[in-house]
Amino acid sequence: MIKVLIVDDSALVRQILTAILGREADIVVVGQAADPLIARDRIKELNPDVLTLDVEMPRMDGLEFLEKLMRLRPMPVVMVSSLTERGADVTLRALELGAVDFVTKPKLGVAEGLEEYAQEIVAKIRAAARSQVRKRSAGPHVPLVVPSSIKGASEKLILLGASTGGTEAIKDVLLDMPPSCPPIVIVQHMPAGFTASFAKRLDGLCRISVKEAQSGERIVPGHAYIAPGGRHLVLKRSGAFYLTELNDDEPMSLHRPSVDKLFHSAVPNVGANAVAVLLTGMGKDGAQGMLALKQKGVYTVAQDEASCVVFGMPREAIQLGAADAVLDLGKVAEHVLARFGAMAR
Repeated sequence: MIKVLIVDDSALVRQILTAILGREADIVVVGQAADPLIARDRIKELNPDVLTLDVEMPRMDGLEFLEKLMRLRPMPVVMVSSLTERGADVTLRALELGAVDFVTKPKLGVAEGLEEYAQEIVAKIRAAARSQVRKRSAGPHVPLVVPSSIKGASEKLILLGASTGGTEAIKDVLLDMPPSCPPIVIVQHMPAGFTASFAKRLDGLCRISVKEAQSGERIVPGHAYIAPGGRHLVLKRSGAFYLTELNDDEPMSLHRPSVDKLFHSAVPNVGANAVAVLLTGMGKDGAQGMLALKQKGVYTVAQDEASCVVFGMPREAIQLGAADAVLDLGKVAEHVLARFGAMAR
């Protein structure tokens, strides 16, 4: 049984989450807390496996409590966040502090909104219970050197997909990238509104330029393009250049944006001039697409189990035989750039 403690100042949210989780045979809500100070005592008393945590609460801010918790008693935490720009910014900070994942609650119609995503909430609780929680590393990132043979090469391309735990994993990879690296096209499972904040945050941290993708953009070196929440990002070719295209097609592999959608769109347009990377995440999105890319001659990399928050998507790709290399997260960027250098020789 997965023991869950719900921490939220809204009695209604506590009631709805308890009802949603209580319908599952493998989950039990062992307690509730209206604020972090009560939660502190409940954690000691009930020893939960997973905590759901609201951001804005009385007596102590949710982020302040999360920071103390991850320092003193690291455990899987799923944030409950509002669908606002501030909610997105705060949630990204919570993920930096060590939260595994987040669910969103609408401003209006909270009961209906949470019930609509009941299946997703349950899946995230289960994934959190299996996740590997670590204290965040504060070590410096020194951007790597791009082999001179590939600097400014417009035909080179990095395709990258991630889900649970991916915001921090993507950040770790991009922080290692130098300004002249090949362009990077990214799908991270996030709702609409959150990806813009995610891109803005990364752009302020990285040496490369990071932006939320728009339709019809020419993909250029030294830039990373993140699929907007709720929209597919696919790859097109125009002569020697790649272009982005956004669409609202049906979800693929249960997601929109979908890593599989991006990877499959790249199959007719790329070959040995590209590298595909699949990072931490629950589910199987990206595995079939990565296999198709490998069969086309694209070099493929999957994150290893030891460095994943949730070893779902990479594991599926590895089991399919879709991964040419299985690497620790800290070695991904260096390996990818070295691979491009080897291609050019």
